[in-house]
Amino acid sequence: MVRRRDGWRKVVQPGEGAINPEVGEPGTRQDPADWLELRRMVRFGDTDAAGVMQFHQLLRWCHEAWEESLERFGIAAAEIFPTPATTPARALPVVHCDADYRRPLVCGAPLRIRLEPQRLEASSFEVAFRFTSEGREVARARLRHVAIDPTVRQRQALPEAVERWLAASAPAASSASAAPVEPATPPAESAPG
Repeated sequence: MVRRRDGWRKVVQPGEGAINPEVGEPGTRQDPADWLELRRMVRFGDTDAAGVMQFHQLLRWCHEAWEESLERFGIAAAEIFPTPATTPARALPVVHCDADYRRPLVCGAPLRIRLEPQRLEASSFEVAFRFTSEGREVARARLRHVAIDPTVRQRQALPEAVERWLAASAPAASSASAAPVEPATPPAESAPG
């Protein structure tokens, strides 16, 4: 196991690099827990003056966990995110996010992050995240993405690489025994008066 400076832990097998290009390719079989169950630690820079995690860090961790999951699955960042050398044909902006905080997190707290991706329609998907620390649930969150053509800002089909990741991550494909993450309940709306 290698601990990176950004707090993420990555399991690297002997002779294997950070990205395994064969993962997710037809004919290969891997345990979805390899890319859907991640670990990190709360760092000092993640906390506020009271010594607890700043609320916005959770959504940053969600996006970073999604990026890490794609990488572990075998999808290079340049296939999904723009870089100086590449501009993907589709952008995947976050169109909705929510989070529920259940317990305070302090510097040094170990985190286990479980991702539950779900395809919603041809152009959208969401990922629910369940954060636990020392066996107790500390937070839940959700990010919803829509695929668009970045030049005309119109919906497009999801990129093939994301479709592969979603299909391989589906509950039927998963042999992981973690409990499913329930979507966060939206706040109750008041009745028209």
